[in-house]
Amino acid sequence: MMKLPLKKATSLTCFLLILTSTLMGISLLPMVGASMAVISLTPSAGYVGTQMQLVANITTGNGTFRVFWDSNVLLANATAVGNSVNVSLTVPPATSGNHTITVVDAATTENATANFTVLTAYSLSVSQKPAPGQWQEGDDFDVTLNMTGGVQGETDVANITAVASNNANYTSLGNITTLTDGNGTLTVNYPAGFSSGANTNFIGQYAFSFNGTLATTSSSVGLTSSSQYHRDQALDVKAVYALGENVTLLINGNNLNYSQSIIADNVTGMVHYVNSTILLNASAASIYTVNVTSVSGPTLKVPPDVQTFIVPGFAVNITSRNLAGEPVPNVLVTVFENLKSVFNGTSDANGLTTPTLEVGSYLCNASFSGQEIGNITILVNETSTVFDLPCNLTNLKVVVLDEDGSFIPDVQLDLVMNQTSVNQTSTVGINSTDVDGTSIANSLLPIFNNASILYSLNASRYGMVFNSTLDFPLPVAAWYNVTIICPKENLDLNVTDGSGQPIRNASVNAIEEAGGLLYSNDTLADGTTTLRATFGRYLVQVSVGGIKLIETTIDLNYTTVNATINCSLYGLDVSVKLTAYFGQAIPNLNVTLGWIGYPNSTSTVSGSDGIASFKGIVGGNLTLTVSMKGQSDPLAVTTANVYNSTTIEIRLDKYIILAGMLVDLGQFVTVLAIVLIVIFIVCLEVYRRKRSRPQQSEG
Repeated sequence: MMKLPLKKATSLTCFLLILTSTLMGISLLPMVGASMAVISLTPSAGYVGTQMQLVANITTGNGTFRVFWDSNVLLANATAVGNSVNVSLTVPPATSGNHTITVVDAATTENATANFTVLTAYSLSVSQKPAPGQWQEGDDFDVTLNMTGGVQGETDVANITAVASNNANYTSLGNITTLTDGNGTLTVNYPAGFSSGANTNFIGQYAFSFNGTLATTSSSVGLTSSSQYHRDQALDVKAVYALGENVTLLINGNNLNYSQSIIADNVTGMVHYVNSTILLNASAASIYTVNVTSVSGPTLKVPPDVQTFIVPGFAVNITSRNLAGEPVPNVLVTVFENLKSVFNGTSDANGLTTPTLEVGSYLCNASFSGQEIGNITILVNETSTVFDLPCNLTNLKVVVLDEDGSFIPDVQLDLVMNQTSVNQTSTVGINSTDVDGTSIANSLLPIFNNASILYSLNASRYGMVFNSTLDFPLPVAAWYNVTIICPKENLDLNVTDGSGQPIRNASVNAIEEAGGLLYSNDTLADGTTTLRATFGRYLVQVSVGGIKLIETTIDLNYTTVNATINCSLYGLDVSVKLTAYFGQAIPNLNVTLGWIGYPNSTSTVSGSDGIASFKGIVGGNLTLTVSMKGQSDPLAVTTANVYNSTTIEIRLDKYIILAGMLVDLGQFVTVLAIVLIVIFIVCLEVYRRKRSRPQQSEG
């Protein structure tokens, strides 16, 4: 073993002690999370109200953080996802220049910062009347200049320019002072606060701008106090002309042609005309033109005093409903006002028509299949726009029962309407009955107003008509109920086997395919039975001893009342021949015959010829089990599909017949091999002894 000098050993020992102490110190330090940092602030400059996106890290995982603007305005208080902060912020009111955004870890009070530069922004706005109101000639309104992000306490000169609709220019000079939050506001009235001559004497757009193009806006001036009127509202027209000047007011449009001479006010030159009746005949959804022109001069307006307004009307909902209160589609609804048709429409799938009508009284007529079926007078205004239109239409309910009172489903009902007054026949159609034996035809024309309307109804099943109700009327009522009885008929059945011989005591079940009706009976000695069943399509099953012989479909109607059912699987002779490996017949084995899907079985014993015979059995899918007498373990199990008399061979290849006994082939081969080996050994021993015997000497 190599020995180190003392000095080197001492140095190595010191190094190891220092390394161990360092590692232990590091392991005892507290775990430190992600360091505080602002990763990005987007954008980093903008106006008051700008949306910023702050992405940062905080020290505490899933911890609470706060974001401050200039250390005193709280912008956000939320929870980080892990150590990540991703939050949307809004720039608050502030003066122009750089501002500090600080994100603070609430748990550790650590923080990180970023800078945002606030820019100065200007905007102009004009006071407006509530829509659809508008300013008129001669009106005044306020123009407001707003500033954000300005220098605190600074006063600037604001130059606001107005360009009237006749292209005349006017100016307003004022002072706007910035408050401590950087905001400033200046409001000037137009035209009073602008240079001499400013006015609203012309219709059209008035444009305003601040210090060139730093901020712009506009406002519209018209003749009427609103851009739209309803009939019950007063039309208000204002225009400015020379003192005492004669003008003509024209109002034209659908169903309205009005003219009025007016003299301008001698003090203000204002033409002001208010009329609360002029629009009483105005049509809904129509555009009207107002035109004011001078008759005596000297005023020539450019642009001219020509303006349009609309009479919008109200979207009216009219629902056509039958006498049961249900909505009716395909009703022709005609709306009249003062005997004049103002709307024609057909109700939709929800019974709804939606004319646009103005304030007033209207007559609504409903027609269906060429017949007038109802009418109603409606009063339309701002609060009344939804109406029901009652219609003389009746619901027909048809219920189909059998003679025992059971509901019959899937009955096809064909309904035909005959309008004898116009010699017109039309198929109304009606659905098949449901599981409750019921079908409904909605909204049919009853007899009223001397209309000769009769109906015919045919009821059928599987194409077999069993009831016809001809030429019956419908009353004016919510519901009219019809009950139809589906009749019964004797179904005579003759059940025979494959050779045509009757099968007695066979169980016959007839199951109606759609309705689930069930009729049962047993055959007599002559193989016949009678089922009294309701018209329909039946699945007829014949069984003997619980084993189904046959299944067939029979339609029962007036012309099909008897049928022969041939059960070819009944009365078959089936033989099972048992043979061993060498083809020998195997006697005295028990053979059990069963039916797949049924618990029934029958057994017999094979004879000396190896045949087990079964007489008069039911064929089909059979199982055959072979076993020793008195033993439950089978020697063989097989299946066979038997549809006629036949012999089935079952070969037991594992066995042979030896001295009249059934011997396992494997065991026989084993014993035979042992015997042969023993014989061989004996022969060898005899031969050996014979060779070892001494030879006798000669003479």
